[in-house]
Amino acid sequence: MASTEVLMAGFGGQGMLLSGKLLAHAAMTLGKQVSWLPSYGPEMRGGTANVTVCVSDKPVGSPYITRPTALLVMNQPSLEKFGSRVREGGLIVINSSLIPIKSDRADCKVLYVDAAELARKAGTARAANLVMLGCYVGWSDIVERESVVKEIEEEFSSKAKFIPANVAAYEAGYEAGLKLRGGA
Repeated sequence: MASTEVLMAGFGGQGMLLSGKLLAHAAMTLGKQVSWLPSYGPEMRGGTANVTVCVSDKPVGSPYITRPTALLVMNQPSLEKFGSRVREGGLIVINSSLIPIKSDRADCKVLYVDAAELARKAGTARAANLVMLGCYVGWSDIVERESVVKEIEEEFSSKAKFIPANVAAYEAGYEAGLKLRGGA
């Protein structure tokens, strides 16, 4: 892997900053060079929130990315704002449970994931962000499957009762990503 820039976007409270943190930590544990750059509005919940994660074999020159190689979007305003910025040949992962429109990017691979439904089936409707992260990791193989599971366990160690459902949501997304990759 040379360098991968991932932009994750949604409303505040949808967990995209957490997903970015988990991906960044998982990559660091594998010895990758990483940057994590969050951006959010002043609102606690409901405002815009996005994070850019750069993963590379070499030092990351700048955490600020204008043309990411991948985009994970939780809501339609984020797709409308960031969809056109993805590099040609990039990947867009769309939360189809909240985004009723299709991407107009014929030059990118676009995955549609019913993140809310997969999270609900996994035991926690609040973990749609982890479904999205799992789908991306399953599709891209950017980090090892287990490295993210370990980060989820670490992140929720003080709230251990939430670990099984959150891991299950991530795993459901991972399996969806593998399935979608196989159908490419």
